[in-house]
Amino acid sequence: MAEGTARLTRRGLLVGIGAAGGAGAMFAAMGALGLAPTGQDKEFQAPRKGDFTLTGRGSASVLILGAGVAGLTAAYELGKAGYDCTLLEARQRAGGRNLTLRGGDRLTETGSTQEVGFGEGVYFNAGPARIAPWMLTLDYCRELGIPIETFVNNNGAAYVHTNGQTVRARTARADTYGYIAELLAKATDEGRLNRRLTAEDRERLLDFLTRFGDLGEALSYSGSPRRGMARNPGILAGLELDPPPGTLSEILSAGTGRAITADFSYDMAAPMFQPVGGMDRIVTALVERVGEDRIRTGVQVTKITSLGDGVEVEWQGGKQKADYCIAALPPHILARIPHNLGPDVSTALAKPTPVPAGKLGLEYGRRWWELEDRIYGGITETDLDITHIWYPSHGYHAQTGLVVAYYNTDKDAELYGALSHEDRKRRALTQGKKIHGEKFRQNVLSSASIAWERQDHIKGGWARWPVIDSSFTLLQGPAGRVYFAGDWLTRLTAWQAGAMESARHVVTQLHQRVMKSP
Repeated sequence: MAEGTARLTRRGLLVGIGAAGGAGAMFAAMGALGLAPTGQDKEFQAPRKGDFTLTGRGSASVLILGAGVAGLTAAYELGKAGYDCTLLEARQRAGGRNLTLRGGDRLTETGSTQEVGFGEGVYFNAGPARIAPWMLTLDYCRELGIPIETFVNNNGAAYVHTNGQTVRARTARADTYGYIAELLAKATDEGRLNRRLTAEDRERLLDFLTRFGDLGEALSYSGSPRRGMARNPGILAGLELDPPPGTLSEILSAGTGRAITADFSYDMAAPMFQPVGGMDRIVTALVERVGEDRIRTGVQVTKITSLGDGVEVEWQGGKQKADYCIAALPPHILARIPHNLGPDVSTALAKPTPVPAGKLGLEYGRRWWELEDRIYGGITETDLDITHIWYPSHGYHAQTGLVVAYYNTDKDAELYGALSHEDRKRRALTQGKKIHGEKFRQNVLSSASIAWERQDHIKGGWARWPVIDSSFTLLQGPAGRVYFAGDWLTRLTAWQAGAMESARHVVTQLHQRVMKSP
């Protein structure tokens, strides 16, 4: 380099771009150089304006079918690079299965409409309601500025109701662990595991089992304070509960073990979270970023045609062409739409089947579960057709509150879904009384229920693959210029995180294709 010639650095380049084009141009250039900060994981690189502005390429137009979480996420990510996205939504609102009901809302199901009468500040997450900390959903909450709070997924003060008996979850857990530990400890002590254990391992295992099951003399389980208290300690010592059932056989026959293992799974492990104020805060934030003017509601697609230079989508009274299409609809809905994507796509779309799912929210004038049962959040597990009872993880010590009186799936959901709302409510109140007594039926201010299989243009809580096969893989790629997105195309079926992961997968594929096109 000749003496006196200035050396152009990346910093100097960015300063020059910023001076000429402003902060936006400088940020785009930083993105193209890989210097822009991102709140998302490094495995996903969102499209950026700089990808086009610094290469002389142009972005593309994209029609997105379905303004649920997958469709909104795809539009949001593509919008960062200036793609011209239009979302076509058959329902009258965006969000899909992310649905939060509040006072004044109307909920329409096949053949009926409910007027929601919840009081101020009371809401019911009729769809998704909890987020595991490792899920992508929390990353979007951070990026979109959505405050979160703890969702109490596991609470020892909640109940387990099986075979007509109700016990606290902590009691069921202590007894199950205790008797299983006793059985294994005695087998170990009697030398029945000597072929598998060294003498040192045997002593370590016995020590662990004694602690794990809270075993007493002779390695026997006879109950412990872990089961809970009939009277809590204070001035006086705590009063333990009556002794547990006498044998492991009685515990197994009660079936409580099935109900206390729900939080063992990776996606259910504590802690879990929820957006403050309702799960639909995610939808609201995405719609704001995407732009309401880009979302056309009440548009039911009737035909999809992949062309050599684009995709044409038709609906009653109109049609539109774009460079690409992302079909973010449930597979069983998408399978009914005529298309020219080939028989393999038709066969693949027909494989996942919708899962019936239902919920009922009851607003009470008094938070009796806190005042009398000392339950602050958590879930009661049952072998009744209501399956679960959820207690609110927010609004503690308020006057009123909402309990999810049932959350069920499959045959139980079909049973409740076939009933009118009032009959669903009556049946759930009768079932809940078996656990909480008459107070479960008293002082109910308002209610709302949903049967997802009766929701038009959705027709199910989620879609279930009978087996993950080549059809699953086929639909993870494009059919011509049509891409498919949704939680049903991930290993996170029924989770919003699945919809978001799928959207990002499609966005990456589509953007790479556009950047490579002539």
